[in-house]
Amino acid sequence: MMGGWSVFVTCCVWAILLLALFGDSLASAPEFDPYKVLGVSRHDSQAEIKKAYKRLAREWHPDKNKSPGAQDMFIKITKSYEVLSNEERRANYDRFGQMDENQNFARGPQGFRHYQDSFYFDESFFHFPRTSHDFTDSKHHLHYNQYISEVLPDSFKRPYLIKITSEWCFTCIHIEPVWKDTVLELEPFGVGIGVVDIGYERQLANHLGAHRTPSILGLINGKVTFFHYAVVREHLRQFVESLLPQKLVEKVTDNSYLGFLNSWHEENKPRVLMFDVASNIPFLYKLTAFAYKDYVRFGYVDMGLTETSKVVQRFSINTYAPTMLLFKENTDKPADVMQARGMKKQIIDEFVSNNRFLLVPRLVNQKLFDELCPVKQFHRRRKYCVLLVTGEGEQFVSVNEAFFDFASSNTKEVLRFAYVYQRQQQPLCDTLLKKEDITPPQVILLERRSATGRVLYRTVTGGWNGSDDDKHRLHEQLEILQRDPSHLTHDAMLPELNNEFASMFLIHWINTAYDYLAQFYFDLLYSNWREMMPVLSLIFSALFILFGTVIIQAFSDAGEDKPAKQKATDPPKTAESSPGQESTSSRPPKKNFVEVTELTDITYMSNLVRLKPGHINVVLILTDASKQVLLRKFAKEVYSFSGSQTLHYSFLNVDKHSQWMDSLMESAPDARPSDCLDEEEDSTSNKSDYTGHVLALNGHKKYFCIFRPVFTGEEVECSRWSDEDAAMAGPSKASRSRSSSRQKATTLEIHHKLDRLGLWMERLMEGTLPRHYVPAWPGLDTITPQK
Repeated sequence: MMGGWSVFVTCCVWAILLLALFGDSLASAPEFDPYKVLGVSRHDSQAEIKKAYKRLAREWHPDKNKSPGAQDMFIKITKSYEVLSNEERRANYDRFGQMDENQNFARGPQGFRHYQDSFYFDESFFHFPRTSHDFTDSKHHLHYNQYISEVLPDSFKRPYLIKITSEWCFTCIHIEPVWKDTVLELEPFGVGIGVVDIGYERQLANHLGAHRTPSILGLINGKVTFFHYAVVREHLRQFVESLLPQKLVEKVTDNSYLGFLNSWHEENKPRVLMFDVASNIPFLYKLTAFAYKDYVRFGYVDMGLTETSKVVQRFSINTYAPTMLLFKENTDKPADVMQARGMKKQIIDEFVSNNRFLLVPRLVNQKLFDELCPVKQFHRRRKYCVLLVTGEGEQFVSVNEAFFDFASSNTKEVLRFAYVYQRQQQPLCDTLLKKEDITPPQVILLERRSATGRVLYRTVTGGWNGSDDDKHRLHEQLEILQRDPSHLTHDAMLPELNNEFASMFLIHWINTAYDYLAQFYFDLLYSNWREMMPVLSLIFSALFILFGTVIIQAFSDAGEDKPAKQKATDPPKTAESSPGQESTSSRPPKKNFVEVTELTDITYMSNLVRLKPGHINVVLILTDASKQVLLRKFAKEVYSFSGSQTLHYSFLNVDKHSQWMDSLMESAPDARPSDCLDEEEDSTSNKSDYTGHVLALNGHKKYFCIFRPVFTGEEVECSRWSDEDAAMAGPSKASRSRSSSRQKATTLEIHHKLDRLGLWMERLMEGTLPRHYVPAWPGLDTITPQK
């Protein structure tokens, strides 16, 4: 008996091995060819495949096609599109002829799977996972591109519950019944469902932060939240409900319903009151409120409370069935009513969507303007916007109410009424009113022609005061416009509207920060370290950058303060230093030295002739004997001005270029004092001494300012006068100076020649020095050096 069982087991093992090795040859061909089902070729693009799928899906949908094989054909069409719309699965089918998305392991797993299907090696035997064969799960499979382009934007309108699974996940089998029941319960409410196979959608799994199976997560407003509790249907429902924002639906009582209804003007939204006998707000109501949170404000009235009896009686609500009242501008009477015992999502969506705008809404942002006044696309879909440009003061209240009364009696689909405050939307109002130079209140008829802002418009003549004549005139204009679209005679490009609720950005930012902190605490509580790593990395990186910046700034400040302190402690070199030495510039020096270059035939062009516009080269004239003394004094005097980016410093040796100064003075005769000119006529043999002179040369505009050395406390030689001294001195003083200058020439020490250079530099920076213009700069390369 034992020998027979051994032979049977051995045969079974060999059969399994043979099927595993030769599975490709033993595997049966696929049930159908997806290309033939959709009627496309292997070379067709994704757009063509999608077009064929939509056409066949509408034709064979079981709700529209009642033939016996419609349901099976619809399943084949759906499966074919799932295979061909995924590039990876399509390539797998083209290569191996397999439609199963889990056949990426090529030949080995293929043969084993077909053996499993044909030899009852499935859930009835070893309970292997078969999620890929479950059509309910397959229609919820998510791919990375689909998630980015469809699911992520849709998460701002409804929450998503996503399951992370894999092919050989045995633990996933135990949660499968609970998952299916949860999907059947939540999907009719409008909750999005998704399934991600971590084996074949690794990129999407990493993007979601899921690294193990099974995992369940929620997605809302683009934010991912992981589920950490026991997988029970009630827990999953509570998890999805907890994803929704707080205070999404306001609880209304007898004391608060008037304030709730009358606040439509501030938020520019209709109000919906939901009446039901339940202490907790129904889940379906919360989902509807989240889907239309940008358009409608929702409130909930618990009819089982005594605090709500007045509001129930006020609107005559039937307490035996849930009721929804929608209010617009008129808070005494609802604009629309819906009452049903079993409210379905489709009915509620249609009810709210048809009433998501006020009768005469205020244009508060560009998004609302685009939806109220869409761009013209077809002749039959013309939409004309009747816009009232008005103000916010008390004098405009009656005007606005008259416009609302007119709109209430002209509820045509082709007309959209709206108003705008001029102060809030100044650019828009200026564009529409500037051609005719009129002031609000005004009514403007317009039609949008392009998404970039181009409109055709016409201003109703006579303005708008709300009188019967104004209403009659506006009614005639609208009748003409509906018959003849060319009635709009003006063309304009409208600017983008200001977002009047942008001031609430800080509140949104605080709420977002609170959500992230709460999520951080939640992850810390459950030790979800893998998901916390990006946040921790960001925090530590920010702290490291901040700490490094502070340290670098501290060392940088210490290095910059050191030269300044040394400069402050330097004692004056002479007792006769003038106050000009203490002058400072508005820009502090960047270096602890002054860079002074020599003017030679090589540097002459770049430092003078081709100097940038607005730049000035300050040139010191010296000799070989006075070079060291004058350069030291010159650097000390101009150091406080070295922080300027437009000043450059050079020196010219007259021993090498003796004729350059004479040529410059001959080009600008007004630069030489008149008494010096007379002296040169008397004694031409006496050569001028330019040692200690300083020139401020503007190479671009061809002018210069000159500083002549002055010996403090004594009379100066005429050739050593500065421009300001020459301007202030009279003829008598000049003659006396000429008679005594030769006697005191020897007493002028070299290092005192630049005593008043600091004051001269201050006047140079102020632009108050006399300017001497030259027709051209004398060339330095043509001058014969002095021997």
